[in-house]
Formats: sequence, structure tokens, C-alpha cells
Amino acid sequence: MRNNTKQVKIRSVLVGGGAPIAVQTMTNLPVTDIDGTLGQIERCMGCGCDIVRIALPNKQSVVAFAEVRKQTDAPLVADIHFDWRLAIAAIEAGADKVRINPGNMSLSQLDAVIDCAKLHDVPVRIGVNGGSVNKDVLESVGGSRPRALCVSLEKYVRYFEDRGFDQIVLSVKSTDIQETVETNRLAAQLGYPMHIGVTEAGLLRQGLVKNAIGIGALLLESIGDTVRVSLTSDPVDEVQAAKDILVSLGLKRGVTFVSCPKCGRCSIDLENTAKQVYDYVKNIDKNLKIAVMGCEVNGPGECSDADLGLAGANGSCVFFRHGKRYKTVDAEHAIEQFKNEIDLLTNDN
Repeated sequence: MRNNTKQVKIRSVLVGGGAPIAVQTMTNLPVTDIDGTLGQIERCMGCGCDIVRIALPNKQSVVAFAEVRKQTDAPLVADIHFDWRLAIAAIEAGADKVRINPGNMSLSQLDAVIDCAKLHDVPVRIGVNGGSVNKDVLESVGGSRPRALCVSLEKYVRYFEDRGFDQIVLSVKSTDIQETVETNRLAAQLGYPMHIGVTEAGLLRQGLVKNAIGIGALLLESIGDTVRVSLTSDPVDEVQAAKDILVSLGLKRGVTFVSCPKCGRCSIDLENTAKQVYDYVKNIDKNLKIAVMGCEVNGPGECSDADLGLAGANGSCVFFRHGKRYKTVDAEHAIEQFKNEIDLLTNDN
């Protein structure tokens, strides 16, 4: 059972309050490249993204953002760091949510942003991270960075509440996994939707590991309402990784894909076969388990719960459903025939 939080609406996507966990990513091109940005948005939404965030560092970017807004129905979040005027301009240009760090604004500037968000009924994501811990606050809590981050976060939450605004999403991130988990545990007690992830996690391989540990740990504790897997990579990789984490934990509908680690009994090109099958099923929006195994030892036996599976067998491949063999094909044609079997299975479900 997930944490019960307030609920906000980001265009068509409900966040918090028991709604399905939303997958986010962030475009990595200057938004002034309007066609490139729209292309990234389309690719990300096409593979299962729910919300896309866009960095707006200057006035020119807001003008371009407004044009992007006209050409897509995707829920868009404007990412603002320092200039409160850009936050207001983004809201007026059609942003469905704005991300700010209140510590980068004066109280009068923050008031102006709150008033604008309230007028346009646009949620605000309050973000603080490990790189911006206030030293005075850190000293006051005995040097605990998670507690310092949450003290700062709660101060801003109460400030928003005092001004009659509670359409808030909270985000507290760090590059350190343990610090991220501990901080989010504390922040979740505030009762608002949580956007979770491990920030600045690194290149694809390293970043996947760090995010899977941090995000997975939080989700297993029922913490998290939106997820971004931060990677130095294509945004589509972030979306796919987030989906894989959620599907693996049973928190999102999708295909559970399994393949064995390979051993000397393997008689097929397992890596190539597994990759092609995974690429074929990764965006199927149905709860299925698909298995690709190197030999019959690890086939029907160990994957008896798979809806559909393939296992190598001395130059051939056997197909199985729920642990029962039903077809043997030549290895050369196995992948294409297995894709046909997947199509039949998905059409029946």
C-alpha cells in the first residue's frame, strides 16, 4: 500500500493520492531547438513516458517553450532555477507544472510565483538537493544532511500553505544513494506527492545501478509518486529504465522479461536472441512474462510461470507456455517465429 498523499493534476496526469506512479524524463536539447525537442518528446511519450520536463534558462527559451507547448499535448514541466520571472512566464506560456528551488528566490519573488501558479491552477514542484544545503541549517541539526534538507523543505512547504497553496510536489535528491533514501523517508512524512530519483547518477551502466538501488528501495517502502531515472544518456533510456523498475516491482503494467546468464550448455546465440526479443516486447502494455533461455535445463523448468518462452536445444529452439513444450523450430528461424507467437499471445489477452 503506497503512502497516502495529497493529489495534484499535471495536465491529464494525476500524481499522488493513490494514482499510478508517473514516469518522467527531461529533454536534453536546448528548447530553442524546437523540432529536436518535439522529436524527443514524441519518442519519450511513445515508449511510455507520462511527464516531460524542459529546462528554461533564459527569455529566449520561454519563447521557444511556448511554441513547443502549441505543438504537443504532452504534460510539460518548466524547469526553473534562479529567475522567478521565468517561472511566471513559463506558467503563462502553458506549463503544466513548474519546478523551482525556493532557496534561489527572495520571499517577494516567491510570492509572485505562488500567486501566478494559484491563478492558473498550476502545481509547483519544490526541489532541494544535496548540493544546496544551507550551512546554518546543517549546523542546527548536528551535521545531518538529510535532516537539514528536510528542515529546509518543510519551511518552504509551510510558507506555501500559509499562502493558501497546496498544489505541491516535493523532491529531495542527492548523488549519494543512502542520503537520498534517508532524506526521502523524512520528506514523505509531509504528506505531499514525492518525485524520486538519484541525481547526477552518471553514464548509462553506472546510472542504472545507482537509480535502481535508490528508487527501488524507496518504492519498496511505498515512497514515490513520480520517478525519473537520471542518466547521462538519451531521455528514452531514462524512460525505459524507469518502466523496467516499476514493472519489476509490480507497480506498472508491462512485460516481465527474463533470460538466463548463459553457461556451457547454451547452444544458441543467446545474447542476440534475448536482445531482439526484449526490444520487441519492451513496450507492450500488458502484464505478461516472456522468457528466453539458453538450454532446456533453464527453460520450461525454471520458467514454468512464463506465459511464453524460448529455450535453445542443440541447434533448435523449443517454445513453451507455462512450463509445457509445444513447438520445436530451427534456431535460424526461431526469433521471427517467436515474435509471431508473441503477437498471437498479445492479441488473445
